[in-house]
Amino acid sequence: MAYAKLVDVTICTGCRGCMVACKNWNDLPVDTRDYQGSYQSHDKPNGKTWNVLQMKEYENNSGGFEWLFRHQACMHCEEAACVKVCPEVAITTTDMGNVVIDQEKCVGCTYCVQNCPFGIVELAEYVNDEGEKVERAQKCDMCNDRIHEGLEPACAVTCPLDAIVFGTKEEMLELAKERLEEAKLTYPDAQIYDPPGVDGTNMIYLLAHPPEVYDLPPNPKVPTSAVVWKDYAQPLGKALLGVTTMAVFTGFITNKLFNKDGHGHDTEEGGEINEETKQ
Repeated sequence: MAYAKLVDVTICTGCRGCMVACKNWNDLPVDTRDYQGSYQSHDKPNGKTWNVLQMKEYENNSGGFEWLFRHQACMHCEEAACVKVCPEVAITTTDMGNVVIDQEKCVGCTYCVQNCPFGIVELAEYVNDEGEKVERAQKCDMCNDRIHEGLEPACAVTCPLDAIVFGTKEEMLELAKERLEEAKLTYPDAQIYDPPGVDGTNMIYLLAHPPEVYDLPPNPKVPTSAVVWKDYAQPLGKALLGVTTMAVFTGFITNKLFNKDGHGHDTEEGGEINEETKQ
């Protein structure tokens, strides 16, 4: 059964309790930033800071000023691009719908970093079983250990206003619809963000304004090349070729298809533009 977080930005007050709880529970390292002239602490989530409170100054359609707050973290896509492009099967979707990374299997190839339509996954230092410090893909796993013990994610437990709520996907969608009716009284453009281009996400938003206002892609998609390769070409190839031969072939094709430095990536697809990875 799929579980989900509902993030209701219409009642979030930007207290950052979710950020602190995530750091504490997941024992994430200190990740300081120089002051950039904004109350927002980090540009976006990264391998050391798995969720970030976005703060935006917004002039609405009536010319009024609004402070917009949005809890940013992994969206846990139903059809996740990071799962599709991982050549080591290090990224998987659990029985509860959250997407997790096995850092012992990860080789730090960055295909997941480059293909996440929300620009969430990034590399960070990891000490492997041999005691070596290596760069591995890291992101929010929706407190995988907690939810598989019947607990809620740390961010949801901490949120003082129930702006972050955890439950089954079905329950969260019903709650989102109930809250949407009330939100529309204040925000006529309020909407539920559960994009169909990735078969929906297991972190869904109730937004006060269109997704673009919050720097969210309006129609994120998994690159077509990833779907064709993972769902059709790879299973057929394994059936026809030996395992060793297929492993070498997989590495070659994956590099050609999913590395943005190459020529095969679907640059017209995906979602949020990650300025850091563009450079």
